[in-house]
Amino acid sequence: MSKHLQKIEKIFQHPLSGNIDSKKVIAALEHFGAKVEVNKEHRAIVHYNNREHSITLSHRPELSKDAIVKLRHYLEEVGLTPDKLS
Repeated sequence: MSKHLQKIEKIFQHPLSGNIDSKKVIAALEHFGAKVEVNKEHRAIVHYNNREHSITLSHRPELSKDAIVKLRHYLEEVGLTPDKLS
């Protein structure tokens, strides 16, 4: 199993993990074909399958639990789930 798939799986874990590194998640998303732009407002804009999602990046390297839940819903909508990627 690739490290990128492991990062995507971590987003879908129950209970939520509180230590998901935003840079590693962005790298995993790009690995699976998403385009990610980080802007000056500390947001990562993810583009996949003609859908867009904004991830708020904090000054800490970890994503907030709220950001993880929102990202999970987006990934489900666009079909980037662990069962479809493996």
